Amino acid sequence: MQSPRNNRSFTQLMEFDIEPQWQQALVTALSEQTERLATDHQGFLSASIQASDDGRRVLNYLQWQTREAGEAALRSFESGEQGFWRLIQAHRAKAVTFGSFQVLRNIERSLDNALHCQLVD
Repeated sequence: MQSPRNNRSFTQLMEFDIEPQWQQALVTALSEQTERLATDHQGFLSASIQASDDGRRVLNYLQWQTREAGEAALRSFESGEQGFWRLIQAHRAKAVTFGSFQVLRNIERSLDNALHCQLVD
């Protein structure tokens, strides 16, 4: 039996610091890359690409069923032909911040408009 810790979903965050004129191109490239990861790798749950109002930061959020699924996808992203380092260079990112997190709780609104909190222990 797996421990509850291994059953927690896993989130990867990548924040890009860029010049505003590169924002739309980076968002498009991240969208395409996210679709490839979701199609090519098991365990994909959801993704979000967000941009700051000033156009200088783009946040890519990826959620996976397990840490192993997320790490496998990230390894392929790092080494692929249209990989991560190429993405950074093409869009002239000044800095990139990485983060990874175990999901402990999800709070969602249901169809009946109630809030539900799923505890993951």
